[in-house]
Formats: sequence, structure tokens, C-alpha cells
Amino acid sequence: MKRFIFAIGALAVLSYVQTATSYKIEALPNAYTLVGEGPHWDLKTQSLYFVDIDLAKLLRYDYKTNKTYSAVLQGENFASFIIPIEGKKDKFVVGCDRRVVIAKWDGISSIAEVEYTAHEVEYGEEYYMNRFNDAKADKKGRLVAGTMWNDQSDLFTYRKGSLYSFQKNEKPKTILTNAGISNGMTWNDKTKKFYFVDSANYNVTEFNYNYKTGTLSGEPRVVWQHETHMPDGMTIDADGNLYIATFSGSTIYKVNPKTKKTLMEIKFPTKQITSAAFGGPNLDILYVTTSALNNEPAPAGTTYQVTGLGAKGLPMTKVRI
Repeated sequence: MKRFIFAIGALAVLSYVQTATSYKIEALPNAYTLVGEGPHWDLKTQSLYFVDIDLAKLLRYDYKTNKTYSAVLQGENFASFIIPIEGKKDKFVVGCDRRVVIAKWDGISSIAEVEYTAHEVEYGEEYYMNRFNDAKADKKGRLVAGTMWNDQSDLFTYRKGSLYSFQKNEKPKTILTNAGISNGMTWNDKTKKFYFVDSANYNVTEFNYNYKTGTLSGEPRVVWQHETHMPDGMTIDADGNLYIATFSGSTIYKVNPKTKKTLMEIKFPTKQITSAAFGGPNLDILYVTTSALNNEPAPAGTTYQVTGLGAKGLPMTKVRI
């Protein structure tokens, strides 16, 4: 059984009932984005960090105070991802064009600054339209980040994206090439599997992952495919189920990658769902970013929290650099 229930009050609440599981969707305060992406939950500060890519903006939602702060990253065109750096207060790795920069932000001020560029990839004229898109850190603290061709009039023709691994005191390592739109990624540490979204393929693939070398191996196995709903960002729960955001589908699909079965469809009142991450004190709140691109009407661009899913996530790793 499926049904939608809207509550009356200052905060719009959407509940969805599916096979005896009821969940609630709520908007975070002052967390509008044009292209929200890259949610990262920081356990220590109980904060959700995320970005507004096209506005080069960094955002932080503070769970304890229920407030959202934002800052413009000075001098940059894009901010594709934000991940805290292990052991360095107020320091983050941020994706800017084809550079991984070290940014300083106190999480409150309206301005953030780039301290220096740690890495740069894809030199040459053939990559002039490329930029970083999504990124995460594996359990060893490696930064894994992917690029894409960023011509908004033609995102699907050129497969010039790649996936890179950045490890402390080492040069960047290319671990995947020929990507259309590098997007969501996550790991199952128990099974040593890596899951990757190439939005241009409309699917999620599974690879073997070597934690010693940070490389992929084996024949890619497609664990989820959709004809019309383009996958975007992604996360995983403690049971190994994937949560796949769809940019064109108003839905996050909960999928068992072993069986390839969809276990749940989490519905939203807006179309372009971009990514998700588990957070909160018990890691049982699913935080979800969305986009208002293409003149999508409100509530497009809203950042949400989803409770009552009956699932828990895993701690996210900071970058060691």
C-alpha cells in the first residue's frame, strides 16, 4: 500500500507508507541550492556538509542547533564536493574545475578561502570542458573523485570522464576511464565491493575494490538499471543496501545489490534528486540534496531529511591528505 499524507503547519511534511514501513520527509531550514550535491555527515560536529556546485557554495547544516550556514568559495567557478580533512580543523578538500583544493572555512562565516591546490588532473585542450563532479573517501582516507564533460547542451556525447584515487604522499592514480558522467559512489567494506554511478549509462555498477592499492578489478557487474530515471548520487546502509538518487525521477531507490531487487521507493515532491547520506546521532536520518536546474518549480532545490526508514548508515570517512 502506498499513500501520501501532508501535514498542516509551518513545516511541510510528507509521509509515505510502503509495505508496513512509514517514513517522514522534512525540509531543512535555509538549505536551498541550485545544484545541491555531495552530502557528507561529520560525526564529530554532528553536521551535514554539502555543496551548491554551480554557485561555488559550501553549506553546513548543524543538527544540534537546526541551522544551516553557507559560504561562497572565493575566486572559484564550481564547488563539486566537500569533505573534511582528518586531523585538521576547519580544513576541507573541495573539487574546483579539475583541481582538488584545500579550503579553509569555520562552518559559520559567509566566505570560505582556497589555501592551495593539492592536485590537478586532465591537462590539455581536449579536457577544457571537464570538471570534477562527485567524490568520497574510502575507509583508508583516500579521496576517490570523478570527472565529467560539463557542456550542459550536450552532456552525453563525450565520454571524457575518469575516476581518480588520491592518496597521501602519492601522485593521483587513474582507476577508471571512458566515463560519461562520473557520479555517485560508495563501498561495502565487508564484501570489498565498490559501487559507481555513471549517469550517462543510467546504471550502477559493482567492482572489486583493493583497499591496499585503491584500485578496481574484475568485470563490472550492473546491479541497477533504469530506462528513464537517471541515477545521480548514492549511499549505502549498514545492511549493504544502496540508496540511489534519481535526477529525473523524484525518487530514491533502495536496492539490494546482491539480488538487484528494489526494496523501497522513497518519493519526493520534486523531480531532481541529486544525492543522499545517512547522518544524525544514530546515523538513521537520510539527508537528501536536490536541484532547481532547468527552471524546476519549488520545492526544487530543497534539502531534506528522511526519518522512519528503519535503516542505519555507516560512518563516513574524512580525507587523509
